Amino acid sequence: MMTTRPELTGSFGMIASTHWLASAAGMSVLERGGNAFDAAVAAGFVLQIVEPHLNGPGGDLPAIVWSAADGRAHVVCGQGVAPAAATIERFSELGLPLVPGSGLLPAVVPGAFGAWTTMLERWGTWELADVLGYALHYAETGFPILPSIRRTIGAVAELFTNHWAPSAQTWLVDGAAPAPGTVWRSSLVAATYRRVLAEAQGTTREQRIAAARGAWYAGFVAEEIGDFCQTSWRDTSGRDHAGLLSADDLDRWRVGIEEPVGVDYAGRYEVLKTGPWGQGPVLGQQLRLLEALDLQGESPRSAEWIHLITEAAKLAFADREAWYGDDLGVPLGALHSREYATERAKLVAEQASLELRPGSPEGRAPRLATLAEAVSGAPGAGEPTLGPVPDAAAAEPDADGATRGDTCHVDVVDRWGNFVSATPSGGWLQSSPVIPALGFPLGTRAQMFYLEPGLPNSLRPGVRPRTTLSPSLALRDGEPWLAFGTPGGDQQDQWQLSFFVDLVRSGADLQTAIDAPMFHTNHFPSSFYPRDAHPGELHVEDRMDPAVLDELRRRGHRVVLPGPWSLGRLCAVARDGDVLRAAANARGAQGYAAGR
Repeated sequence: MMTTRPELTGSFGMIASTHWLASAAGMSVLERGGNAFDAAVAAGFVLQIVEPHLNGPGGDLPAIVWSAADGRAHVVCGQGVAPAAATIERFSELGLPLVPGSGLLPAVVPGAFGAWTTMLERWGTWELADVLGYALHYAETGFPILPSIRRTIGAVAELFTNHWAPSAQTWLVDGAAPAPGTVWRSSLVAATYRRVLAEAQGTTREQRIAAARGAWYAGFVAEEIGDFCQTSWRDTSGRDHAGLLSADDLDRWRVGIEEPVGVDYAGRYEVLKTGPWGQGPVLGQQLRLLEALDLQGESPRSAEWIHLITEAAKLAFADREAWYGDDLGVPLGALHSREYATERAKLVAEQASLELRPGSPEGRAPRLATLAEAVSGAPGAGEPTLGPVPDAAAAEPDADGATRGDTCHVDVVDRWGNFVSATPSGGWLQSSPVIPALGFPLGTRAQMFYLEPGLPNSLRPGVRPRTTLSPSLALRDGEPWLAFGTPGGDQQDQWQLSFFVDLVRSGADLQTAIDAPMFHTNHFPSSFYPRDAHPGELHVEDRMDPAVLDELRRRGHRVVLPGPWSLGRLCAVARDGDVLRAAANARGAQGYAAGR
């Protein structure tokens, strides 16, 4: 198979990200003596500037890192929590059956800044001012407007003009979106970061970084956020609402450093993910199911291979709906057990399932949210309502700012054996009004909560929404081998799965596995407002063999062909002994890898 670009190989350092300017910044840090953590933080701050429709300073960040000095992996949890005032009762008083997909009500504590600075403080070597210098350069001197940025702003221009004046003043030119290629400056964001650095005083590097974090979560940034949330702004409900987030919520929040969740596969591999406060463990569940279904015996991208992966995804994501959340009662050990997978695999038939079928780990009866029950296929559930089918790769917003939410990704490996896999997201320019004093909007991650009590993912003050953000780190023979990930909301752990099992089964290089035709199912409820589902629907890039597509249709899959290069934005870096490798997705004409 011809690839879109070569797989990079070298021995010094590698980075892959969803924007070429972020990859260039991270590689510059490596060339100047920084380690993988320094490089990832620099790239991450650049992504906030050059991909503002996909992430921003008001967003979230989960990351999985491998520290060569520690000899182990860690999860850095920059997923902010729900405000103290965010209760199901409060939304009921407002007459809202769902958390809106835009505006201020879905805002959680913005965790990205805390996570990036904690990573830098604990494992990095550079000063915050130095890693931020790359982002400040683009914010102050300009960066090119991508076609996708123009499309995104254009979709919400009327909302900006009529209801979100600060966003209109920030992003519109004579009432319209800027043209692709326009050199754009984010002067207000730059001023915010300049003030944070000015207040970052201390006698050691670590003290200066901690002081910067204090300016954000207990200083002027938190105060401006708290004040702004007291005003009302239009959201997807069609009404104006003030926010629930306060300065005290930011002050109470802390970044989490956690143990990753690991699942072994094919005898010599282990894949590490976040805990079940994110969707990451579904990748492990899918691997267990595919092991029980003997996927290793099938040829990649055959009809049987796609069918088995798709049916495994339906079962694993049904369990996500029933069991996952920021809840100590998640039976993760049972969900990841081979015994459970063997039983669940018996549900996979030759024909595609049109039901949502969560399992009963430890003999416990599953419970789905009422919205999910509507598409469960259970007796009396009724016919599901199939809403509009978005292009998962584009994640374009509706005119009211609602979006399935795309994101960014960055992977780094350095010559010392440190790895970073990070998936920053949220704080999208299109989904919440710009805070005039800071230059950026808040995130809308609370839309992932259910407003129904008693579920693992029910809205509760101080807990994390069950995020779709899902970085990955894989070990081979006990050694760190591969960091990988992708934007894509609910699709992240489907595209990553087919990429990973392809690598293991066929021995393909990173670029070949990334360029291979992708697919995913929209069978289960979306994590994003309005939580729609499309039972049996299978999106497949139409570069796939027509005979394979015909066979999938014969098996009952509702095949949708969104285009030849439309699904997935994978990035990956790897270490094989002394050889480092990297690759990035060509879809969307943004991702790039760099290294030597």
